[in-house]
Amino acid sequence: MPISFFAVVMGLCGLTLAWTKGEHVLGLPFVSPMLAALVAAVFLTLAALFLVKLVRHADAVRDELHHPIKLSFFPTLSISMLLFAVVVLELAPRLSHGLWLVGAGLHLGFTLYVLGAWINHEHFQIQHMNPSWFIPVVGNIIVPVAGVAHGYTEISWFFFSIGLLFWLVLKAVVFYRLIFHPPLPGKLTPTLFILIAPPAVGFISYLKLTGSLDPFARILYYAGLFLTLLLLTQARRFARLQFFLSWWAYSFPLAAITIATMALYERLHTPALMALSWGLLGLLCVVIAGLSWRTLLAVRRREICVAD
Repeated sequence: MPISFFAVVMGLCGLTLAWTKGEHVLGLPFVSPMLAALVAAVFLTLAALFLVKLVRHADAVRDELHHPIKLSFFPTLSISMLLFAVVVLELAPRLSHGLWLVGAGLHLGFTLYVLGAWINHEHFQIQHMNPSWFIPVVGNIIVPVAGVAHGYTEISWFFFSIGLLFWLVLKAVVFYRLIFHPPLPGKLTPTLFILIAPPAVGFISYLKLTGSLDPFARILYYAGLFLTLLLLTQARRFARLQFFLSWWAYSFPLAAITIATMALYERLHTPALMALSWGLLGLLCVVIAGLSWRTLLAVRRREICVAD
């Protein structure tokens, strides 16, 4: 039961939020409550399994906490809680509030722990660096999406500032790793899609915080759109990869840029943005369906929860 399994919840939350936005902006059928129920079932199942692992195999969890790559996936748990808080924001406000409080506090704890591990490390190498390192610290940029709605504006700015600062720092290190060192191994190559998430989610959070489409908001959105185009030009390379659970790294970043595009279309109402919204949403649905099928197939074949 790898901690990275919670990336599935992130992807399904992203799909639910994208579809919910599409219901308001594009006139999609009203099925978001059913998608929310599916996300809840998956999240509770994975949380229960990981709790069993924590109780019965604490040493394995401790090993993951000290692993230079797996360490970065622990905050997928807190991010899943924060995203689900957004999913149920209108359906169950009190549940959303509770999930946000726990998720934000847990994510701050993960951020401090991971940054401390990076600063005081004795075994990290540049080869360990990959875009999944964005998850612990840049994941803070998600907090304002529900935080502003619950009245925590200043706290949301605090988390947004952390995420934005470390996005700029880590992005430089990631590109140094990609350009001047050997390519990422196949299992980690899908994490390149994580590059899309910080500017795309940053755009959504910034709109929540300021309520205005100013030049900085546009910079965030178009940076995310460019990275999306860059990675889509590499589609043939990604298609040749062997399936790993890391393929779920495709899902949430695609959902983030889809939601950001619909949010921009909602304000500008240009035909190009409407067409792009439909195209990205269609791509997201196809990707999530494919990932779900491949994951269930891999579970049936016992190819998922195996030793590295």
